[in-house]
Amino acid sequence: MDTVERFRAAVDARDLAALDDLFTDDVRLYSPVKFTPFEGKAMVTGLFGVLLRTFEDFRYVGEYSGAAQTSAEGVTLPSAVLVFRATVGGKEIHGIDLLHFEEGGRIKEFTVMVRPRSAVEALGEAVLKGLVAEGLA
Repeated sequence: MDTVERFRAAVDARDLAALDDLFTDDVRLYSPVKFTPFEGKAMVTGLFGVLLRTFEDFRYVGEYSGAAQTSAEGVTLPSAVLVFRATVGGKEIHGIDLLHFEEGGRIKEFTVMVRPRSAVEALGEAVLKGLVAEGLA
């Protein structure tokens, strides 16, 4: 099972330990609700705990693979785009997750993009509340 399959299975199972195993120690997650990235395995795994509780009816509906340049180092790495749908606070969200993989196959960089703006705002409020409750913000 490759990293994308393992990632999707972990998200479907809401398995934070399995997700944690897929991230590099210095993973960065770029979010639509924060200008600077979430950095480090502990923070990103904690954020996923909040996201998995925040999203309602989360499901991946498509997948693309190839290579793309990372935001941090500007190097081209193997990458995958996962298309998703979900609901947050009654707002339907359409989005993508862009995953970049290091040589060993673990996720080094993760970028989330969502639309529409009203859904981004609802997501931002819900995530902030969750991060505060978890002591991560």
